[in-house]
Amino acid sequence: MTAEEALLRLKEGNLAFINAKTPSGDISPEIRARTLKEGQHPFATVVTCSDSRVVPEDIFSCGIGDIFTVRVAGNVIDKNQLGSIEYAASHLGVNLTVVLGHTHCGAVEAALKGEGEGFVKSVTDEIRNAIGGETDAEKCAVLNVLHSAAVIRESLGIQAVGALYRLEDGGVLFL
Repeated sequence: MTAEEALLRLKEGNLAFINAKTPSGDISPEIRARTLKEGQHPFATVVTCSDSRVVPEDIFSCGIGDIFTVRVAGNVIDKNQLGSIEYAASHLGVNLTVVLGHTHCGAVEAALKGEGEGFVKSVTDEIRNAIGGETDAEKCAVLNVLHSAAVIRESLGIQAVGALYRLEDGGVLFL
């Protein structure tokens, strides 16, 4: 699947999700058996925050084997995330990577407040680097997404786009 086709599929899946009452991705015993036997063939990689309210498989109406998901607080990128993204591109043939940030992100809010101790500091420091002097939380989430997508493009030379998931209504804005 081309990157353009993958992006269209994600957009259509998000539209289906916005008004859904239950997840619509295929999680059947048949798909589990098929992916076990034939392996995984995801059409996109989604790098997103670890926030429990952000479930990319549901947000994009996907099931087992559809997307390769990388989760980390604040959807920041380091060499571990880059290794996972590179694996999806080089071994699984994924042509599109989406960095999916979200509104009301605790990691972004912690970075704005200057918080973060221990290992959390590496996350908030990376976000502070991405947002510069911006103080609006939603604008900061967007800047952080755009920064992470740029790191992926520059480090791996692959297509990466940013997106913002709105907790308020379930919609995804592709940047």
